Amino acid sequence: MTIIALTRFSRLYAGRCLTRNSARNIPWVGGHTSQTAGILSSSTKLLSRHVSGTAGASTAPTTWVDNLPPKIRPYLYLTRIDKPIGTLLLFYPCAWSITMASYALEAPLTTPLTYLSLFGLGAMVMRGAGCTINDMWDKNLDKAVERTQSRPLARGDINRRQALVFLAGQLTVGLGVLLQLNWYSILLGASSLSLVTVYPFMKRITYWPQAVLGLTFNWGALLGWSAVAGAVNWSVCLPLYAGGVCWTLVYDSIYAHQDKVDDINVGIHSTALLFGEQTRPILSAFSASTVSLIGLAGVLNAHGMPFYFGLGLGAAQLARVLWKTDFESRLSCWQGFVGCGWSGFWIWMGALADYAVLISGLT
Repeated sequence: MTIIALTRFSRLYAGRCLTRNSARNIPWVGGHTSQTAGILSSSTKLLSRHVSGTAGASTAPTTWVDNLPPKIRPYLYLTRIDKPIGTLLLFYPCAWSITMASYALEAPLTTPLTYLSLFGLGAMVMRGAGCTINDMWDKNLDKAVERTQSRPLARGDINRRQALVFLAGQLTVGLGVLLQLNWYSILLGASSLSLVTVYPFMKRITYWPQAVLGLTFNWGALLGWSAVAGAVNWSVCLPLYAGGVCWTLVYDSIYAHQDKVDDINVGIHSTALLFGEQTRPILSAFSASTVSLIGLAGVLNAHGMPFYFGLGLGAAQLARVLWKTDFESRLSCWQGFVGCGWSGFWIWMGALADYAVLISGLT
């Protein structure tokens, strides 16, 4: 209606100007006014097309979540369920550990299948809970960062009280998954909640929040083993855990480069800002540490060649990411972040192939 009214006004205004100019016989003013009327008319048409196009774009689904009922969309976006890479990054250390423990114990196939299913569900739920906690902490900060302004809490789609109730539900489901494990694992899993809670605060006080995220996201490297074996084999799991922490420093530093300009403005710290122009060589060193430490875990667990083949593919993927990523491009950083996930996948595939060879009796 606004566009139609503006169009009619411009034409009416132009017509009246033309009448007055003709009566006064001032040709150059009449010509100038005709041009002005033409410009106004053209502008309103362009504005009409622009508004129509914008309206069309805003109503078109951008992810599969937008096809769901409006009341549940903010909660799903709060969990980042439309971006599964976060869940996978949390799941892979669990998968490494479960598969390596099954290999060490020569467990039947049902053992890793059971625990991989449980930990897959747990990773999805707890990653979502971590996002809820993070957004409750960062509601005001997210409003000042371009990439995060559309998050449900920052945008006002839901409030903190609603998010807190939702978080209670998420943690209840997570507890239900945890209670399927042995008591050693239940206590070990519960002890990680302190890391989950304090991580969002770390970016306010240290340039190493990525290290705290690494300690949090790789807890599954300890928990997966204890779920299968009843207790952690620290000689294998500590280097596996440390390798996972180094891996997290790589992918989350790349991720942090997306927001480094906004982070400076709002006072958020990150390894992206700390490393600066030295990011590539430093992350290369962390990548080498990742491969070396996970390789050491493989040696201590007496793995065969399939494990190291998968580890080699993971190393090649990390090298590829660091070679190609442009740390000044947000799109390139996102692609590099997702690419790091594939390195974790290949490491798991190597462990899984080694376990498959073992139980098939081919060794």
